[in-house]
Amino acid sequence: MPNLNTRRGVALTPMEVRRDVIVRTALLADDLGYEVFSVAEGWGLDATVVLAEIAVKTSRIRLLAGILSVWGRSPATIAMSAATLHQLSEGRFILGLGASTRQLVEGWHDTVFTDPAGRLRDVATAVRALLAGDRAALRHAPGARALRLGLPAAADVPIWMAATGERTLPVAADLADGWYPIYLRRDRCRELAATLRQGRTMTIAAGPFTVVDRNVDDARAAVAACTAQYMARMGDLYPALVTAQGLGAEVDLTRAANPLQHRGAGVVPDAAEPLLDEFTAYGHPDTVRQQLDRWADTADITMIGLPPGLPWAQIEATLLAAAPSRIPAALARLGS
Repeated sequence: MPNLNTRRGVALTPMEVRRDVIVRTALLADDLGYEVFSVAEGWGLDATVVLAEIAVKTSRIRLLAGILSVWGRSPATIAMSAATLHQLSEGRFILGLGASTRQLVEGWHDTVFTDPAGRLRDVATAVRALLAGDRAALRHAPGARALRLGLPAAADVPIWMAATGERTLPVAADLADGWYPIYLRRDRCRELAATLRQGRTMTIAAGPFTVVDRNVDDARAAVAACTAQYMARMGDLYPALVTAQGLGAEVDLTRAANPLQHRGAGVVPDAAEPLLDEFTAYGHPDTVRQQLDRWADTADITMIGLPPGLPWAQIEATLLAAAPSRIPAALARLGS
C-alpha cells in the first residue's frame, strides 16, 4: 500500500470533450481525496466554462486550468476568468498558462507563433498585475483610460506553467508558483525542477498517462493510443521533446506506425515500448500503484493522466486504484 500522505491529482487531455464524463470524474476525484483536478484546453471545450461547472459541484479539490494558451485570450480576459473561478471555487482555482504549440496557435487561433517565451512572460506578468488590482498596462491604446478588474483583487491565485523549452523554462523560474510539464522523463524532470526552484517554493506536478484494467492488453491499448496521438498527430513539439531525451528511435517507430491519414486508434509498436515505460502506467491495480510510486521522488503532486475516450469502468478503476487514500469498499470492488 502506498503512503497515505501521497499527493495525487487527475489530469485530462484537450481531446477529452465529453463534458458529462469530465464532471463525473471530477466528483469522484473530489470524493477520493485527490488534491488537484486539471481540465485541459485545445480546440474543443472551453476549460474555464467546464471548471465553473465543476467548481459549484465540488467542495474540496483544487481546480486547475491546465493549460490555457497565452495566445487564445487577452491578459484582461484571462484575469477576469481567473478571478471569477477563484470566487466560484472559494479559493480553489489554479491558473495554468503555457506557450502552446505552433500548430494550435497558427492552425486554430490564426496567430503567428513568434517569440512564445516572450509572449508567456508578457501575459503572465500582465495577468498577475491585473489580479493584484493594478490598472491595465495599455500598449496599443495608450491614450485610453486604463481600467482595473471589476472584481475584488485575487492576487493569491497561483499561476502554474507548462514549460519545457530552454526559453520558456526561465519564465517559469521567474514567475510561476507551480510547474506542470508533460513528456519529461523522470530524471530530466527532477533535474529541471531543482534548477527552477533555486531555493524558493514551487509546486511540481507531473505524472504518467494511467489506465487500470484487469485486461492488461486493453489497458496498454488505451495508453498506447494516447501516446501515438501525442507523438504522431499533434505537431512537432512533443516528438522533438521526447527525441531530445534519447528516445528518438522509439518516436520514429511510433510515427511510422501512425500516419496522419490513418483515423483509427493509434498504436505503439512493441519495439517502442520504452515510450510506455517512461510516460505511462497501465495494467492491474497493484501494478499501476507500483508504477505511480516511481514518481514520488519526482513530483510534489503525481498527476494521473487519463487518456481521452476511456469508458467509465476504466476511469473509475483507475481513480480508485491510484487514489491517495482508498476506501476498503472500493478496494474490494477492485479485488485488491
